[in-house]
Amino acid sequence: LPYLIFPCAGLCGCCWALRPRYKRLVDNIFPEDPEDGLVKANMEKLTFFALSAPEKLDRIAAYLSERLTRELNRHRYGYVSIAMEAMEQLLLACHCQSINLLVESFLSTLRLLLEAEKPHLHILATNSFLKFANIEEDTPSYHRSYDFFVSRFSEMCHSDHHDPNTKLKIRVSGIRGLQGVVRKTVDDELQANIWEPRHMEQIVPALLVNLQPHESLIAVFVCSSSPAEQTEVCFRELLGRAAYGHINNAIRPVLMHLDSHSLWEGRGFAVRCFQIIMYSIQSQHSHLVIQQLLGHLDANSRSPASVRAGIVEVLSEAAVIEAAGSVGPTVLEVFNTLLRQLRQSVDYQLTGYYDNARKHKTTSPEEKMLQDAVIKTIGSFANTLPVYQRSEVMLFIMGRIPVPGIYPALGSPNAGRMIQVMLLKSLLQSNNLLTALPSSFLEPLLSFTLMEDPEIRLLVLSILTSLIDRRHNACRLISTRFAAFEVSALELKEDECSRQDNLFIRKHAQRLYRHVFLASKEESSGHNHYRALFTLLGVLGVELANEEVLVDLIRLVLAMQELALSSQENLSVFNRCGIHAVCSASLNLLSQLGPPPALRQHVAEVTETRQKEAPYLLPDHILCEKPRIPEKELKMDEAILFKASKICEALAGSSYSTHSERINTPYTPELTDEDRLSRRKSIVDAVSLQMDMELNCCADAPQVLSEQITFETLKSAVDDRGIAEEEERKRMQLVERFQTAPFEEIAAHCGARVRTEPQPGVFFFHKVLKHQI
Repeated sequence: LPYLIFPCAGLCGCCWALRPRYKRLVDNIFPEDPEDGLVKANMEKLTFFALSAPEKLDRIAAYLSERLTRELNRHRYGYVSIAMEAMEQLLLACHCQSINLLVESFLSTLRLLLEAEKPHLHILATNSFLKFANIEEDTPSYHRSYDFFVSRFSEMCHSDHHDPNTKLKIRVSGIRGLQGVVRKTVDDELQANIWEPRHMEQIVPALLVNLQPHESLIAVFVCSSSPAEQTEVCFRELLGRAAYGHINNAIRPVLMHLDSHSLWEGRGFAVRCFQIIMYSIQSQHSHLVIQQLLGHLDANSRSPASVRAGIVEVLSEAAVIEAAGSVGPTVLEVFNTLLRQLRQSVDYQLTGYYDNARKHKTTSPEEKMLQDAVIKTIGSFANTLPVYQRSEVMLFIMGRIPVPGIYPALGSPNAGRMIQVMLLKSLLQSNNLLTALPSSFLEPLLSFTLMEDPEIRLLVLSILTSLIDRRHNACRLISTRFAAFEVSALELKEDECSRQDNLFIRKHAQRLYRHVFLASKEESSGHNHYRALFTLLGVLGVELANEEVLVDLIRLVLAMQELALSSQENLSVFNRCGIHAVCSASLNLLSQLGPPPALRQHVAEVTETRQKEAPYLLPDHILCEKPRIPEKELKMDEAILFKASKICEALAGSSYSTHSERINTPYTPELTDEDRLSRRKSIVDAVSLQMDMELNCCADAPQVLSEQITFETLKSAVDDRGIAEEEERKRMQLVERFQTAPFEEIAAHCGARVRTEPQPGVFFFHKVLKHQI
């Protein structure tokens, strides 16, 4: 009554009945005992009032915030929780344009809770923020800022609380808070750009710290989810929402974090990080990640080998995940960077330092580890590319292989050789491309089969085998026992030659045969070289052989056998036994790929005879780790040799008969100018020997080559040419006569000339006539 008689503005607030209705509704939701929780009936009345009078929302939110602040200052945390629950329900209920009236008060309230020193209040604020982040607003906000929440949630992710359980909860809450910020801001163009470097440099390290396993929290993980699991979910969601222009800002903090915490050297965590990145981002953006890694690799070219190897291994894993062909226009940039790192590693290995000032030492094992990683990465990248790009890449690599005598010195005589070996190993990573490779690649590659270095020759033979072996038959040939093995037991994958195969073999077969023949007589070859030669011949037979090719391979094998028997070649006993062993194993395989059984029977007879009389000519005795060779000189008997005549007879009467006549013609390799690329002295000798074999004038050839050219020489050459033209004209007349004249007249003419001195053309046309008959 006194308050009604003497109204006063300052005293009206003391009368509960005279207070505004929204305040009374807010006050009614708080129970007398905070443990009873929110009064639901009164909360429904408050919600109905807010929806009926949305213009009151800002006042309701402000008063709720005021009540929460008062209870927070009084440390009455039960009422604080009730106030937050009421604000959450109002937010969820008010899907209208006036929700912005609630948000400002709501966010200011969350700031108060996050600034408090109580961990449970931080968790409470985070849970409320997540509920708010999941609300899809109908209208944009122009003045809302989340900078504080990004900073505070990132700080929570680094929590170092003394209690492991509390530490775990705070970190998980921080991670979930960052996830809520990303969800709330990433799709709203009017919000603060979360992809700015200043935000990413806070968010990404906070996530990566929790992605690493912590020993102090292992015991807690048994009872609850680990921060690593929650972090991975958040990290994937963040990267999955990244557009083209945001990738670099998101990846750069990852690289900085791995650098600052020395996480490249362990490599396990770095690989896991980029696996998450590559699987999370949109596939069309994956080449941006590759570019970032390549640039970071160049920036760390003066870092320890373990760091460089870690970056290269991450590159390798990223290439495997990357979609085929999505490297885009940066293909050559990728391989150029990797090859540059390979060359730098060779320099560091030779000098023993990985910096120009020679202050930081490195070791050969560390650099070899890096080199292996680079070679593996080159293979990983190459195998993700289309066939046409892979052939270009291999040609690009081949162009950077140093040729002795041409490549500039790298500070050591061994530098060129080491780079040769490294680049050839990188070529070995690609396979199944032979028909797509141009001659400009094959010719220099084949020339390396004539190098004096046995390691390089072995690498080139392996590369050739891997290029031809599209159905992975080489591993079956290598792992089998050679003694009378059955092709059917090897389960070789054998298909008919395609049109591309036939075109390739017609174009390049003679080059392959020539280099196989020349490589077989290298004095420094070991058992691995002869195994590689057999594997190459076997894969050629399985992958590319038709009747013509198989006959050519048999001729090549017989020529190798003659090479092993030749006394003109300076071959050791082991070399001769190795060649015979390759011939035996190759013929055993080729005889089971389609020829008549008679050929296989002849091979089996010779093999059985060798088993009794000369086991050192069989592959099982030679092509092994500990070859068993005779101590004395070899004594070769006809019974232990493969005979061209019997092979020709075995092929007669079959589909191979049209080509079998060529078996009686000895195979002689044709040496070309490409062989000079190997830059070794023995090639000159080989060329001279080949010229002698073809001209059959071993003693006169040097004199002819050294003869001076004079006027008389040119005049005699012109006269000889005129005589040759007259001889050719007479022969053409005889050809026309033999084609048009009756048979009786031709027979009478030939019989009449028997008693006279025979002319050179008669014997020629006898052969023609016999062939036509």
